Amino acid sequence: MKIETLKISGSIVLFKNEENILQDAIASFLNTDLNVLLYLIDNSPTDMLRRINEDKRIIYIHNPSNPGFGAAHNIAIKMAAKDNVDYHLVLNPDVYYNNGVLEELTQYMEDNLDIGNIMPKVLYPNNDIQHLCKLLPTPYDWIGRRFNPFKSMVEKRNDLFELRFTGYDKIMDVPYLSGCFMYLRMPAINKVGFFDEGIFMYGEETDLCRRLIDGEYRTVFYPKVHIYHHFEKGSHKSWRLTKIGMQSAIYYFNKWGWFFDKRRRLINTSILEKLRS
Repeated sequence: MKIETLKISGSIVLFKNEENILQDAIASFLNTDLNVLLYLIDNSPTDMLRRINEDKRIIYIHNPSNPGFGAAHNIAIKMAAKDNVDYHLVLNPDVYYNNGVLEELTQYMEDNLDIGNIMPKVLYPNNDIQHLCKLLPTPYDWIGRRFNPFKSMVEKRNDLFELRFTGYDKIMDVPYLSGCFMYLRMPAINKVGFFDEGIFMYGEETDLCRRLIDGEYRTVFYPKVHIYHHFEKGSHKSWRLTKIGMQSAIYYFNKWGWFFDKRRRLINTSILEKLRS
């Protein structure tokens, strides 16, 4: 099937965003000859961002109840599912990329039908790489590492947990891909379910990647194309966001297991064996 005939949707969740940065994200998604439709789910208290773009391929939904990141994306994903969309892009409002990225990722997905989620190489605006490929987290990775005062220990763990030793220069299966750009196969999402709305923000992508793997789909890093991500690490600058992140971690580990998680160990071990072979 030619990729031009596929139906592709995307969603960006808004919350009092800077308009110039948001415009770049919107323009990146719409700058294509593919058959695309973009949902803007606005969790802001007011609908001031309604006027951000009047392209006919955009559906704006004001959602001031602000149910959370994953729950807001679910509004769009459920609409996409009813529209029998082939692929759906979960996109951060601070991401932008050049023409051709979505086309190449779509073609690779079409050539590899076992992939449920794919992420390109992610760069800072200055072209430094962002290490957003990760193993499934342990409690130390999400909680202990943050508060460990011994930098050498943290860096040693980062090299493994964030798969830095791979060089980020080859296509590889990764069990935990960033939520800033999740290009999802809709039949896979229909099978394993949408974002878990018990997670308000942070960790919902980890949970979804894990369910995709358990549904026998691959989650893949594809470095042959790249995107740019401003990535401010809000949870490291705000006590409120830190608290939300901690609550999400507790929810996630209560769901999947804290220190005794046999499936996590099997998935991570299998991934590392492949990457080191």
